[in-house]
Amino acid sequence: MGSLPRRTLRFYGNAHKVFAIMPERSFLSGECPFGRVWVRLMTSSKRVQDRSREKRVRELEVATEKWKIANKVMFLMELLKSEPEMIMKVRLLEQYRRQINLPKPHKISDFIRKSPKLFELYKDERGVLWCGMTKEGEELLEEHDGLVEENGDKAAEHVTRCLMMSVDKKLRLDKIAHFRRDFGLPLDFRVNWVNKFPELFKVVKVEDGEEYLELVSWNPAWAITELEKKTLGLTEESDHKPGLLSLPFPMKFPPSYKKMYRYRGKIEHFQKRTYLSPYADARGLEAGSKEFDKRAIAVMHELLSFTLEKRLVTDHLTHFRREFVMPQKLMRIFLKHCGIFYVSERGKRFSVFLTEAYEGPELIEKCPLILWKEKLLRFTGYRGRKRDIQTYSDTLEMEEKELLYSSSSGDDDDDDMMSDDDDEMDIGEVNDAYEEN
Repeated sequence: MGSLPRRTLRFYGNAHKVFAIMPERSFLSGECPFGRVWVRLMTSSKRVQDRSREKRVRELEVATEKWKIANKVMFLMELLKSEPEMIMKVRLLEQYRRQINLPKPHKISDFIRKSPKLFELYKDERGVLWCGMTKEGEELLEEHDGLVEENGDKAAEHVTRCLMMSVDKKLRLDKIAHFRRDFGLPLDFRVNWVNKFPELFKVVKVEDGEEYLELVSWNPAWAITELEKKTLGLTEESDHKPGLLSLPFPMKFPPSYKKMYRYRGKIEHFQKRTYLSPYADARGLEAGSKEFDKRAIAVMHELLSFTLEKRLVTDHLTHFRREFVMPQKLMRIFLKHCGIFYVSERGKRFSVFLTEAYEGPELIEKCPLILWKEKLLRFTGYRGRKRDIQTYSDTLEMEEKELLYSSSSGDDDDDDMMSDDDDEMDIGEVNDAYEEN
């Protein structure tokens, strides 16, 4: 059989709806008899804030950018710290573009040059470009390690309270890894830190080989929500039993959001509705019910209260839907209750803020690790002239030349640094949530 004549598809329509007209021809057995074929292309999604400009809070968008820059720099510093001599070939840093969200054609070396007080570039005798930390950068990293050590007890409390909120009183270690920086956990928390508090939790392996962190003992004093502490002034009570709560959530609406007046009655009704404490057993709640959704709001309020920045990437929350008994459409909850939460979008990922924790772009209460992050930011963002890259002979006294010729893999056991998030919140879910609201 001879080859069929080549046909050209003609496309009509826009990027959202496209159909193709196929030229008429005789059809062979088994071929589609239709001359018009609908081709569904990927829709171009509008940004979250573009879909609802009246809810946009510029100050929190500024805060998003600030924390994003700090986290990128911190990632690079931790990466260098994982190397034996805290130096790495720049070409090997290319594999971490996704983690620092650096799209091509931007160069890793240009990103590094923006913080000359923290990082330095130099070439060895072979002309290979290397990256290391300056003395100031190393001192800052040592200071950070000390603060993380001091924060250990508070971080252990927050991790324990997460276990107490979970339905099975245990969480997968690789899922907790997503909260590592948010809770102020050390880089080696999966290897050493988890074993420092045997009275609180322990590492267990299940049949499928997965490692879990399991609650060892229930602490009634930690079953009091942050909202109860602030509103009722409750302190650690040894006989506290979590149950129904009727505490209103603090609300802070965007200045340009006018619909709050229209919905004042619904807001008051929502605030008066009782809900189950995040630390109470929620397995009896019916998914989709008002009680179910309001408890989910309480869980998310509690989780955000634990974090250093009072902010979380929404992808990280999706990993805990089953463990914390939360709805599938989390974004719908965030967008509907814009007085409690604020959703910011940068690139592919969304961040959710606890609005009550911010005054403008600044956190109201800043722990030592946040103060350190702000100090770190003062060392970044250099916009002056690029420095000339020094050759190997011009660098500070480095006697052991062989370390420059050794291979640097850059591998690390920390899933938070190296793994891909395969449960990223679908952009379509965001669009659906806006349509519902």
